[in-house]
Amino acid sequence: MTAALVIGAVVAVLCVLAVGLPFIRQRSGIDDRLDEPGELEQRRLAVAEKRDRALAALKELEFDHRTGKVSDEDYRALVGPLRRRAAEALRALDVRTEASQPRVRSRG
Repeated sequence: MTAALVIGAVVAVLCVLAVGLPFIRQRSGIDDRLDEPGELEQRRLAVAEKRDRALAALKELEFDHRTGKVSDEDYRALVGPLRRRAAEALRALDVRTEASQPRVRSRG
């Protein structure tokens, strides 16, 4: 019985060491931090955040309309500007994405 406990304890310690070793050991000379995004990447992220906010607001408005929290009249007044904001952000993001990708010529 005690031999089984000792073997179990040894196996448990080995498992903890095997799992924890990558987190414990020091990496000499390796810097795994991410680089700061460049100006173009920061602008792309800002446009993506604008798109996400506009789409989230639109989704929330539609949910509130379906649940009866927003009247039909208020919904019609609010949905247009939100859709325009979302469309503008999507267009701006598409333009930035297309500009950053290399062009491929088609053979005709």
